[in-house]
This record gives sequence, structure tokens and C-alpha cells, in this order.
Amino acid sequence: MHPSRLSRLVPLVLLLAPAVWLLLFAARYQPGPVRPEAQIVTQRVVPRTSSQPKPTPLAPKVLLYPPLTDPQASPFPKAFYGTVVRQVKLAPGEKLIALTFDDGPWPVTTEQVLDILHQHGARATFFWIGKNLERFPRIAQKVLENGHAVGDHTWSHRYGPVSAAAAAKEIDSTERVIAQDSEAATRLFRPPGGNLKNGLVHYALAHGYTVVMWSVSSADTDPKAPWTAFAENVLKGARPGTIVLMHDGGGNRSRTVQALPVILEGLQRQGYRFVTVPELLAAALPIPLEAKSASKPASPHLQVKGQTRTGTH
Repeated sequence: MHPSRLSRLVPLVLLLAPAVWLLLFAARYQPGPVRPEAQIVTQRVVPRTSSQPKPTPLAPKVLLYPPLTDPQASPFPKAFYGTVVRQVKLAPGEKLIALTFDDGPWPVTTEQVLDILHQHGARATFFWIGKNLERFPRIAQKVLENGHAVGDHTWSHRYGPVSAAAAAKEIDSTERVIAQDSEAATRLFRPPGGNLKNGLVHYALAHGYTVVMWSVSSADTDPKAPWTAFAENVLKGARPGTIVLMHDGGGNRSRTVQALPVILEGLQRQGYRFVTVPELLAAALPIPLEAKSASKPASPHLQVKGQTRTGTH
């Protein structure tokens, strides 16, 4: 190249060099797309509305009976306070019957009885032993949750004579456990063995309990009788206003469980409705069948198919 031309190109190259360098720099460092992890995501906080589900509240505590200190709130007429009752007189056409179960609450058997009663739409009354109630409070709660009534059957199921102090301990201790552990109170008392003269009933009557005996026994404590005999005893002896004695605790009650559906179905075919003892007393005609002065104790002998057998209650 001619020297004159070269001398003219040098200033031009020096002039254009910065511009070229800037173009190359810009092309090299041009920012690319923003990566997802570098993006900032904002989330609007949605306030809680009433339509959103809320935690389910705990079930209310069951209170079937008023405290003994509140006689105005009794579930049955005051005429039965301090009386002994075996059955009641009902208005013509009323076919009510009260099934009662002693010696619970008891593992397995009590819950089987509850299931059978539920299947037949029947309510009953359970007479609890205090020491069993203390051991099995959850089973007791199921009895109450199913709408059944409860009664006091002493703390330790004593048969023999007791002092006034011992009677108070047997009955009051059980009542306290019923009230505290099961959130219920009761005015019903049943003496072990149906014994009216060993001191327990005297204490119960003096403190306003209704002493609930029975007019029909299933005889389900008989160790030799088949379950069919238990069902036959009840079906033959049932009358309107009857109180029936059965057992859900205190031993092997599998035969009672077998007999119960037959009893329920048989009595339903006869037109009976199954109620609790308080409901039966509330439906009774004004004059109770027996008064506090009743002196005839229940016989410890049980009739089974024409034979007399001795049993315990």
C-alpha cells in the first residue's frame, strides 16, 4: 500500500476502534433471560372465612340424672322417693316393661348387651357395682352414651348384715364414682341378692333412694340352666309394668347374651316397649304399688322350668 494512503487510514482506524470495542463488549455481556429460581413470587394471604371447616368441638358431657341435692329436678315422681318398687301399675293399654342388668360394668358382655339393645331400639337400666365402675369407666360411659339409665348396686356387692357406717360407705362411695367418672347421678338403688333387711336398704330409703327390686327374674345366675330357660322365664312372666332382672357382669354372662335377642323379639311381638326404670316410674299411675314400709323380701330362690334353684343377684 502506498505510504500516503496508509497515513490516511491510521487516523480512521484509531477513530473507529473505540466504537468497535464497545459493540463487541455489549454483545458479549448482554444479559440473558432470568432463571426461574431467581424470580420473586408474591402470594396474597387469604384471611380465614366462616365457610372454611373449623375443628370439631368435643362431645358434650352426659348428664342423665340430677344431683341428689336437687329434688326438684327428679326424672320421676316424688311419690317414689324412699320407696321399694317391684313393678308399677300402668294405664290400660300401656305395655311398657323395664329390663335391668346388674353387676356391671363388665368387659365384653356389657358392650354385647348394648349392641343387642341398640339393634332392637330398646333402652334399659344398669345397676353398677362401684369397684367395677372404677375399673371400667369407659364401658360405663358407653352405657350412658346409648341413653340407658343407671343405678347404685353398692361398692362390693355385700350380702350379709352391715352397720350404718358400712352401708353409707357401700352406697355413697358408688354414688360418688357414678357422679364423678360418668358425669351422672342416680336416685335408684338395688340391694345385692334382693336383701331388704341387712342394713343397706334402710340407709337407702332414709336418704331418698328408690329401691328397685323386680317382678320377673330371668334366673340367669343359675349355673346349670340353659339360656333358653332364661328367655322362657321372662317371656312367660312379663306383664305391663314389669321390672325384669338380668345380669351383664359378675361372671360369664354369655348365656344372657344369647337369651337377650329372643327376649326382645318375643316381647316386641307381644306389643311391649322397652323403657328405663325412671321412664317406667314416670308413666305409672299416681299410687305406687309398694310403699317404704314394705317388708316382704325378694326370695333368693329362682323358678326354672318348674324347679326351685338357688341363685345370687
